[in-house]
Amino acid sequence: MSTSGRVAPARRRGLADEVADRVRDAIFGGAYAPGAQLREVELAGELGVSRGPVREALLRLEREGLVRSEWHRGATVTTLSDDDVAELDSLRAALERLAVERAVDVATDEDLTALDAVVDRMERAAGEHEMVRCDIAFHDAVYAAAGHRRLLEAWQAIRSQVHLFLLTRIGVSSADYLAGVPAEHRGLAAALRARDRAAALDLFAEHRRHALEILTRR
Repeated sequence: MSTSGRVAPARRRGLADEVADRVRDAIFGGAYAPGAQLREVELAGELGVSRGPVREALLRLEREGLVRSEWHRGATVTTLSDDDVAELDSLRAALERLAVERAVDVATDEDLTALDAVVDRMERAAGEHEMVRCDIAFHDAVYAAAGHRRLLEAWQAIRSQVHLFLLTRIGVSSADYLAGVPAEHRGLAAALRARDRAAALDLFAEHRRHALEILTRR
């Protein structure tokens, strides 16, 4: 019996992945501000690809919450509302608590060294965008150290939106944000290395609250 038609033809996804990476990097680099339109034709021309991979890449970024699509405007960079920020913060708090609890118990020496290395990069960071990349990389390392695949996937589902929030709000109080980040993260890494669950949970919660307070100032 023929199985023709039961399985969709295989598609080469590598190009769409690369386009998504390029557009994501451009957004995080400040080339496209929140609300900016992302036109398929223009992106295809700039990247030297057809519109198909661009369309697929924009759909991927929409699933990440980094892009929104409206019938009358097309694709635009997400603008996070106050409600969006509140939801992200509450979800991040819940995920991070579990990540910290597990990391205290199961993080390897290699995991802890990776955290210290990110803080070293923070101390050498030149400018806001590099600091934000390091900030996100630190929390990536915490989730990796937790050794929980589904927890890591849950973090990755909101990661781009958290990155976007940090980037779009640092202008409110950039100096305060940049001044305190390396020392705060050094303390977070030290608490995990000490295997002190209570201290680590308190420090991570305070770090998140403090960052939110600074970054949401009007």
